[in-house]
Amino acid sequence: MPIATQAQSIPDGAAEVLDVLATAGMVLDGSNTVLRATSGAQAYGLVQNRLLIHSELVDLVDRARESGNPEHIDTELTTGLRGEVVFVHARAARLGERYVMLLVDDRTESRRLEETRRDFVANISHELKTPIGAVSLLSEALQDAVDDPVMVKKFAANLQRESSRLASLVQDIIQLSRLQSAESVAKANQIDLSAVVAEAVERNHFLAETKRIRMKVDAPRGQMIYGDHEMLSTALKNLIENAILYSEEGSQVGVGLRTIDGIAEISVADNGVGIPLDEQPRIFERFYRVDASRSRQTGGTGLGLSIVKHVAMNHRGEVRLFSQPGLGSTFTLRLPVADNTVDDLTEQKEQGE
Repeated sequence: MPIATQAQSIPDGAAEVLDVLATAGMVLDGSNTVLRATSGAQAYGLVQNRLLIHSELVDLVDRARESGNPEHIDTELTTGLRGEVVFVHARAARLGERYVMLLVDDRTESRRLEETRRDFVANISHELKTPIGAVSLLSEALQDAVDDPVMVKKFAANLQRESSRLASLVQDIIQLSRLQSAESVAKANQIDLSAVVAEAVERNHFLAETKRIRMKVDAPRGQMIYGDHEMLSTALKNLIENAILYSEEGSQVGVGLRTIDGIAEISVADNGVGIPLDEQPRIFERFYRVDASRSRQTGGTGLGLSIVKHVAMNHRGEVRLFSQPGLGSTFTLRLPVADNTVDDLTEQKEQGE
C-alpha cells in the first residue's frame, strides 16, 4: 500500500499527481523521509522504513534541494532479493521550500533492446563480410581467367552461388528486423493451418526432391488460428528446410498438425544428425550455427530459427525442440487456436433476427 502518513502536509496537488503516475514516484521532506510513495516505488524496492535505500537517489534529491533546479541521472540500481540490476532514469525537483518530488522510470528493457540492436548490427557486419569478400575475389578471378572458358564457367558458378547466399542473407535480415519491431500481428486474419502447412511443404518440394527426401504430411483441415499466413508459412518453411538439409539423402521428414487443449501444434521431425544437448539453448540465437562448416555448404544464413522464434512470439505462441544426437530432431510450433465464441453468438443473433 502507498505510504500515506503525513499526506495532508504535502503541497496541494502533489499527492494527486503521484496517484496517477505510471512511474515510481515519491515525495520527501527536508530530512529525506518519504511522506508519500506510489506502489511502483515500493514494488521496485526503493523505499524501506520510509527512507530511500539507494545512495544514488539520495544524492539526487539532495542536489535538487540545494540547487532549487530539477536534477536528473541515469544509473543502475540493485534491487530485490536476488540483487537484480535495473537501469533507471531518475528526476528530482523541489516542491516549495521543504519538499522534493522524485520520479524514477525503469529503462532496463529499452536499454536491453538498444544493446540487442547494437549486437545485431555488429553481427550483420561480420556475416556480410564473407559473401561480399567472396564475390569480390571471384569477380577478380573471373576477369583474370577471361581467356580460359573452363575457369570462367567455374568462377561464374561460384559467383552465382555466393550472390544467392548474399541475397538470402539480406532477405532474412530484413524479415527478422520487421519481426523484431512488431509487438503482435498487426493484421491478423482467421486462417486454416492446413493451408499454411501445404504452402510450406510446397516451397520445399524442389529441395526435398533434390535430396530424395520423402515428405510425410498429416495436417487435417479445420484447425483455425488468428494470424498472418505469410509469416507462419515462412516460419514453417524454415523448419522444414532445416529438417531436409540436416537429413541424410533418401530419409524421411514428417510434418504433423494437431490441437491439444486449445493449442495448435505443428511438428517437424527428421532422422538427421540431431543437436547436442549443450547447443540446444542457443539454436534460436541470431547467426548461431551448430555446425558452421555444414551451414556454409548448405547455404544457411543462421537466421532461420531466429525468424521462427519471433514469428511464434508475434502470434502469442512458442517453439519447442526435442533432439538427440544421431536420432534426429523435432521442432514444434505451438499457437493458440481461434476462439469462435463471439462469431457463433453473432451468427445466432443474426439467425434469430
